[in-house]
Amino acid sequence: MVGTDTLITWLGHASFKIEADDKIIYIDPYEGDYQEKADFILVTHSHHDHCDVAKIAEARKESSVVVAPSDCALKIGGTVESLQPGERLTVEGITIEAVDAYNYKRFRSPGTPFHPEGSGVGYLVTVKGKTIYHAGDTDLVPGMKGLKDVYVALLPAGDTYTMDNPEAAEAALAIKPVYAIPMHRLDTDPTEFKKMVESHSSTRVILLKPGERFEVE
Repeated sequence: MVGTDTLITWLGHASFKIEADDKIIYIDPYEGDYQEKADFILVTHSHHDHCDVAKIAEARKESSVVVAPSDCALKIGGTVESLQPGERLTVEGITIEAVDAYNYKRFRSPGTPFHPEGSGVGYLVTVKGKTIYHAGDTDLVPGMKGLKDVYVALLPAGDTYTMDNPEAAEAALAIKPVYAIPMHRLDTDPTEFKKMVESHSSTRVILLKPGERFEVE
């Protein structure tokens, strides 16, 4: 449940631990500690810094629900659900919906984006009517501006492979979450993102250090 008993821990990079409604949800396990076993593991795409098979195995238990794109599912093994943008599943009161996440302006080589459309997703995780959005590795794609009723937005703001601070701020202003947390920050200054968002909206930006957690009000 998103409320006083919901904790969001930034584990570093794009890795998060969400404790909500007596469930543990890991997103993009890569950095941090995964000794506490997961009820849900969500993977946005197959790059190693998001789909770390060893970390997933560390976090996984027999009953864990694992959701990942099909190419990552092959690496993970076992039972893995794969969702296309717009598809969703609901398990034990938690709804997970996949949304678009891709590059159209950041390229590995001419004509080859780092994250081609269709290779990865973001996730909307809804628990008891409140939604946490993990954007995955993405530019500011059109579908992002149509997202509604997001309570907490976890947005990449590192440039090179994802949105930079101005684009991530534009995304936050369009989505209008109650809270926004920048991730995948690389060499960018998160305080710039905070100033851009908070000076133009009521969204509160939470800046976490790896291992720090945020208790959602």
